[in-house]
Amino acid sequence: MTAADQPQLHTISLHVRNRPGVLVRIAQVFARRGYNIESLVVCPGQSQGFSRMTITCSGDPQILEQIIKQQAKLVDVVHATDHTGQDIIDTEIALIKIRVALEERTALLQIVEHYRAKVVDYGPDSMILRVSGSSDKINACVGLLRRWEILELMRSGKLVMMRGTSET
Repeated sequence: MTAADQPQLHTISLHVRNRPGVLVRIAQVFARRGYNIESLVVCPGQSQGFSRMTITCSGDPQILEQIIKQQAKLVDVVHATDHTGQDIIDTEIALIKIRVALEERTALLQIVEHYRAKVVDYGPDSMILRVSGSSDKINACVGLLRRWEILELMRSGKLVMMRGTSET
C-alpha cells in the first residue's frame, strides 16, 4: 500500500465541559459512523471546568464532516474543529523499549542522535528511548529501530495548537 492509497489522517480538537460521560458520548458518535479513533489526548483546559481533546482518525472526509457536526451538537461540546490542512503546531512523544546487545549499541545510538531522541534507561540487554516531535518524525524513527526487536512502544497521541492568536 502506497502513501497515496492510505486514507488521510485527520486531527480534530474539541473544547468540552469537564463532566462524567463526555468522553463516552464523543466516542459513541465516532463508533456509530464506523470511524476508529487512532489516538486520543484529553487534558484540562485553561479555563476551570473545561477540557481539551485531540482526536486523530482516518477515513472518508464526508463522514468525518458529519461526525464533527454531530459532536458540535452534543450538550457538553463547546467547539469541534478538524485541523486538517490548517496552520498548526503538532507534537507527540514516544517511549520505545528495544532489545539490544552491548555490541550493537553504537549503531542504535547514531539513530538516537539523528532523531534527537534521549536514552532514558540502559539495561544489560535493553534500552528505553524517548523521542518527541511530529508524527512523521516518530514514524520514521520507529521504522529505523525495527531492525532491533522493539519490546514495547508507547505513544502519547498528537497534541495540536493553532499558530498565532487563533484559538485551537
